[in-house]
Amino acid sequence: MAPYKGTIGILTGGGDVPGLNPAIRAVTIRALREGYRVLGIRRGWAGLVDLVPEKDFDNSSNVQVLTEDIVNRAGRTGGTFLHTSRTRPSHLPSGIVPPHLRDKYADEINDITPEVLKNLEFLGIDFLIPIGGDDTLSYAERLHEEGVKVVAIPKTMDNDVPGTDYCIGFSTCVTRTIELTHRLRTSAGSHERLLVIEVFGRYAGFTALLPTMAGAADRCLIPEHPFEVEELTEILVQDRNRHPSKYAVVLVSEGAKMLHEQEMSFESAEVDQYGHRKLGGVGDKVSAQLKELSPRFNNGRRINVLNQRLGYLVRCGDPDALDSIVPMAFGNIAFDLVLQGTSGRLISIHNGCYDNMPIDVVTGHKKIVDVSKYYNVGRFRPRYETFLRQPLFIMTSDF
Repeated sequence: MAPYKGTIGILTGGGDVPGLNPAIRAVTIRALREGYRVLGIRRGWAGLVDLVPEKDFDNSSNVQVLTEDIVNRAGRTGGTFLHTSRTRPSHLPSGIVPPHLRDKYADEINDITPEVLKNLEFLGIDFLIPIGGDDTLSYAERLHEEGVKVVAIPKTMDNDVPGTDYCIGFSTCVTRTIELTHRLRTSAGSHERLLVIEVFGRYAGFTALLPTMAGAADRCLIPEHPFEVEELTEILVQDRNRHPSKYAVVLVSEGAKMLHEQEMSFESAEVDQYGHRKLGGVGDKVSAQLKELSPRFNNGRRINVLNQRLGYLVRCGDPDALDSIVPMAFGNIAFDLVLQGTSGRLISIHNGCYDNMPIDVVTGHKKIVDVSKYYNVGRFRPRYETFLRQPLFIMTSDF
């Protein structure tokens, strides 16, 4: 008789968010109590790339056996104790091909999926549960096509994984954005400045729109709609001059673009394995333009600008209540599907209810803000109509 019913592999890929460890814990606790073995794949897909499929090789840096003690300690914390990476096995640069595979894969870009499949077989993994955003899960969908039993869990602060209204990490991101924006108000008000805050959001503006809807900012700029900076300046100056403390706040998604700009603002030309350049700098551009243009709308007097990029401050630290509860539910639903023998699914929330979708939804289309429903393009702010019978986070994923 086998010592366990089967083996489940769990990994986390892409950016860290609060809520990953609670999801790992939820899967592990259920699986162990049902008689399964659970292996944590370390550093996302990198663990399956670097693993050496030899019985006596030390693969402790690539995989670890998970126990209740391990996941209970980690489950209360932020980040991911399994660590993470942006490794993409289907597009692996030659410089990071593992030494034991370099003779076999010598191209500039290599698809080493055959080795990943061998490594999954070597580990004896019956079901793989990847936790990640659309990049990480797009490779999970590839493995599903190759015959691997996959049940995926969505996470990303941007909340832009298609097929689900909610992704792990989004609530904490919104909570932190609101909290930090309110803290920065004290400095903006003290100096009577405009406050520009750059937040995450490459293609989708949920992390700017929802905090603004909750009252954290006067205006917001989102990737889905290019903005005219002169119009923005005029509106913000009006907001400032109406405020008793003479300041105004705008949240700027990192992927937002000024009208007539051809591309987003990038920190460098370097591209990751998923083809993305690191975003950053649109807040600086907006701040400079607001400062330059403000005299036109303020009787010739310049208004100084306080410019802050929140960055990793909204993704570090412990999860909030929702990002402790939702990962627990996602993990349990994932294991329910394992018990049913059902694979090729994405755990999801739709209109406030837990559900699951075919995993290929993650590669089908981009999930972005429906501008016509949720964004007032003329006033650079959310629409405040039709909340009745809307789900908790209001903006849903259409599928």
